[in-house]
This record gives sequence, structure tokens and C-alpha cells, in this order.
Amino acid sequence: MHFVAICLDKPDSLAIRLENRAAHLAFLGEKTEIVKLAGPFLDPAGQPCGSMLVLDCPDELFARDFLASDPYARAGLFASVELRPYKPVLGTYLS
Repeated sequence: MHFVAICLDKPDSLAIRLENRAAHLAFLGEKTEIVKLAGPFLDPAGQPCGSMLVLDCPDELFARDFLASDPYARAGLFASVELRPYKPVLGTYLS
């Protein structure tokens, strides 16, 4: 089952994001069977201010546990995390 995670950073947390970026990317890179698409949201100045991920997980609990294991989440970067079921229909990734 697919899910979209919308993760919004806490205000003034760019330093936390940058300090944990390498670990975050390594974590996601090791889980390509789960992470189908990922990238940052940008603020008007072009700085990252959140994350969006498309995940392929057995169920919502698995997806929530996966997101909680992300180095960004463990570092307390996110002000909020919204997880929504998603059905891919068009695009380069369909499964």
C-alpha cells in the first residue's frame, strides 16, 4: 500500500536539517524498496523547510514506524507529519 508523508519542519530548524542530512539520505537510500519518491519542500528563499515522501508499505503502522526511524524525525526536526494513503495512477513509478 502506498502512502504520502508530508513532514513540515519546525521554525528556524535549518541547522538541524543540515546537521542530519547525510544520515537522512543514507537511511532513505538503504530503503529503496520502501521509498519510491522523496524530496524537500522549499520556502520562498529556496531553503528546505519540510519533506515529502511516497512510501510503499504493508500498512499504516509500518509506514509510521519507518518515518519515526528517520534521522530527521529522531533529531526532532519536524513540527508535523501527515501520512495519507495514496494510489499511484500516472507517472514514471507505478506498482
